[in-house]
Amino acid sequence: MLQLKNVSKTFNPGTINAKTALRGLNLTLNDGDFVTVIGGNGAGKSTMLNAIAGVFEVDSGSITIDGADITRRSEHKRAKYIGRVFQDPMMGTAPTMTIEENLALAARRGSRRTLAWGIKKSERAEFRERLESLGLGLEDRMTTRAGLLSGGQRQALTLLMASLVKPRLLLLDEHTAALDPATAERVLELSDQIVEEGRLTTLMVTHNMRDAIEHGNRLIMMNEGQIILDISGEEKRRLTVDTLLAKFSRAAGTELVTDRVLIGA
Repeated sequence: MLQLKNVSKTFNPGTINAKTALRGLNLTLNDGDFVTVIGGNGAGKSTMLNAIAGVFEVDSGSITIDGADITRRSEHKRAKYIGRVFQDPMMGTAPTMTIEENLALAARRGSRRTLAWGIKKSERAEFRERLESLGLGLEDRMTTRAGLLSGGQRQALTLLMASLVKPRLLLLDEHTAALDPATAERVLELSDQIVEEGRLTTLMVTHNMRDAIEHGNRLIMMNEGQIILDISGEEKRRLTVDTLLAKFSRAAGTELVTDRVLIGA
């Protein structure tokens, strides 16, 4: 479903501020994989997601989604393939539009736009049903502006929007990092629910080692723009924070001392 071949990216090349973020990165995701991504600050996690989403062009290598080479396609042309939830709950919704209007926009992702605008009765019924499945009472607030929702409610709505039209790939970019622990846990539960029900191929970047271990069927760890660990199956099910830290030290030749990761552990 997703293949990255020898992807490299250097920011500000040829200057004193040059920073190589991805170094010949290779990654393949099979249909239905739910892969969690962990690593220290500057490891290349979010850069990898931005490269996949088309936020910038890569210097070399190729990116393929479901057999289509999207390496040189613009960000908006990739939108029909990709659903994304960002760290900031404010980024995934239009705050001045109502919940149902946001969902209507999401339902039209990848479709040909016309001058006609309106929400059909059948759409409204579907939106209500999908909102009800979140268990947050949002189905009774469909005409409420998204900007009036709490951070957790907005992330739940963004999750629903990102998966309303089944994407070939769902990107979750530290999407619980800005939430309090209880809300973050609920949003992760909803993420699992939505991914499982839709059989969505998913990449979830997280700074929390426990979350990386407990969610998904596969875990990769990045360091200096490369994947140094790729763990799945029974090995992943047996993982603990301590064994993961030990594996990182052996693979990278150094200890993982990133504050955010250790706090999240």
